[in-house]
Amino acid sequence: MARTDGTVLYIFLDEAGNFDFSPGGTSYFTFTAFSLKRPFGGMTELANLKYDLWESELELECFHAAEDRQAVRDRVFAILQHHLPACRVDCQIVEKRKTNPALQRDHGRFYHTILDTLLRHVLSKQSSNPDRVIVVVDQIPVERRKKEIEKATKLTLAWWSKQTGMPYSVMFHSSKSDLNLQIADYLNWAVFRKWEREDQRSYDLVLKYVTSEYETFKRGPDLYY
Repeated sequence: MARTDGTVLYIFLDEAGNFDFSPGGTSYFTFTAFSLKRPFGGMTELANLKYDLWESELELECFHAAEDRQAVRDRVFAILQHHLPACRVDCQIVEKRKTNPALQRDHGRFYHTILDTLLRHVLSKQSSNPDRVIVVVDQIPVERRKKEIEKATKLTLAWWSKQTGMPYSVMFHSSKSDLNLQIADYLNWAVFRKWEREDQRSYDLVLKYVTSEYETFKRGPDLYY
């Protein structure tokens, strides 16, 4: 029988930015962890919104912040504002030109550096240890990057599991298949737009629900390009 008593912690991860560590690439790389327990709020409202859009002759397969019209984004954020207080939104920000060249070349170490800090923070802030942690990541088309994220995530979760005896799972699914992954996409997009383009329009809608926003190399004095 399915459990709906809030004893399993779900962490939905989304990333933004590219791996071009040069002036031609994105200036920032962001990871957002959207974490919550069941029952999930907002699912019915988001599903109904999609059907409302269909009935108004706007074909939309799933919610995707970068591709959706502003009118759609406004309605999605309006729904999220009602439900985010029951969740955590933790963001890790990397100014790429401060990234040590060794990490620029080794994407596995880069992922581990970011995700280890992010996930340890999320897990340490739980009021009580969950019975299980399920981390869900958007399906990544590049197999190498998928393996790097999976390894980095499992290293941190294995450490936490050893401390607490808590089991965990890491899953990769298309964001089209899950509304919570679509919410993570929306949240991370808003954060990325703030840092990358100084565009705070969407970020301001969720600002008070962002639990933490940490710059990984904020204190690093060196710029490598």
